[in-house]
Amino acid sequence: MPSVAVKLYSVFFKFLLKHRLQNRIQTPLDESNPFGVTSRPEESVAAPNPSFADGVATKDIHIDSFTSLSIRIFLPESALNPPEPKPVDSKPRPRSNSKNVDPEQTEKLSFRRNSYGSFNVGADTKREESRRSSYGSDMDALNLRSDVYRGYAPVDSNRRKLPVILQFHGGGWVSGSNDSVANDYFCRRISRLCDVIVVAVGYRLAPENRYPAAFDDGLKVLNWLGKQANLAECSKSMGSGRGGGGGGVSVESKKGDGNRHIVDAFGASMVEPWLAAHGDLSRCVLLGVSCGANIADYVARKAVEAGKLLEPVKVVAQVLMYPFFIGSVPTHSEIKLANSYFYDKAMCMLAWKLFLPEEEFGLDHPAANPLVEGRGPPLKFMPPTLTVVAEHDWMRDRAIAYSEELRKVNVDAPVLEYKDAVHEFATLDMLLKTPQAQACAEDIAIWVKKYISLRGHEFSY
Repeated sequence: MPSVAVKLYSVFFKFLLKHRLQNRIQTPLDESNPFGVTSRPEESVAAPNPSFADGVATKDIHIDSFTSLSIRIFLPESALNPPEPKPVDSKPRPRSNSKNVDPEQTEKLSFRRNSYGSFNVGADTKREESRRSSYGSDMDALNLRSDVYRGYAPVDSNRRKLPVILQFHGGGWVSGSNDSVANDYFCRRISRLCDVIVVAVGYRLAPENRYPAAFDDGLKVLNWLGKQANLAECSKSMGSGRGGGGGGVSVESKKGDGNRHIVDAFGASMVEPWLAAHGDLSRCVLLGVSCGANIADYVARKAVEAGKLLEPVKVVAQVLMYPFFIGSVPTHSEIKLANSYFYDKAMCMLAWKLFLPEEEFGLDHPAANPLVEGRGPPLKFMPPTLTVVAEHDWMRDRAIAYSEELRKVNVDAPVLEYKDAVHEFATLDMLLKTPQAQACAEDIAIWVKKYISLRGHEFSY
């Protein structure tokens, strides 16, 4: 069972959240304003920090002049360093199911109640540390060692390219933000453990902007990433096209001038240096927390439908952390755990009423129920999907059912279920620093690295 402190905080949390939701229902809002909000006044916000004081630098970008849509980029310091050479080890490595198990690793495994889909997390922790910086293929040392990385791309063309995780925060559609203290801490942790650039999306909140605003914002950021990659490629070819020999004007120089015109027409100032210098968008992972998992799943479906139109962006996997799914036919957990900790079913119903337009409200809405018919594309085309669920979360059974449907059509879709855990146990402010939250982040990193490694599927499970 959860600790006494968690139970007490849950009572206070639910009282406060219910009061805020009821106030928003009773307060008339101007829903015709598309600009919207991405954060609430009561939210504790972490300021962006371009330095690497804690190993990750952050910066905020407002990417849509017509709405409040914004992102926060998390750049790990490892992007500035060349990958460490892999040590030559002639001795065979012990199998992960060896009887000599590290006691510390055993303690971490005890936090998990069960797993589905043959997921094995018995990997050696030290081995994981050595592999976190092994993704680069031909990266040389960067001559860039400064205390503050101000967003300018390194001059060296042999830069270290890191995968990108597109992250969507939770909050029941009506609260939370990409720059909150809790989300900032979680994204920093994921950036360090996975050795990736994290792009946290500040989507528009309800009820100021109801469905499909948040979903549209998620897809808009994915398309923005594609534009970044294409503009960066134009800039790269523009730079390499300069410089004929002997002072004459070469064909390459003229071609560079043409590329310069293209980049200027699209807005050279729109190229984000952190992504242009270090982002490898052919290895993009979607990660959603609670209602953010619903957005991630929607964006994944749209990416499948778009296909090559998104190139060079490629969604290689997605992680759904305790998704905010519901349906008209209640599951066993929805009946048994309806009054569960932090986000009970009655409270979540209020959130859905604030999010879905009145004329579209229904528990089998495609945004709410992942198993309704006609919710394309066919599941067999979905990317590999890791689902994280908590034992004391009333939404767990429907998330597990969705994962089972994915596995039926041969999609890699394991489920991690954590013992004595509550909804948002790995992302809620007061639970972020618990051993269970740390173990969950490490488990996610192990699975994600399977799909973002340049050397192939080196993490078996």
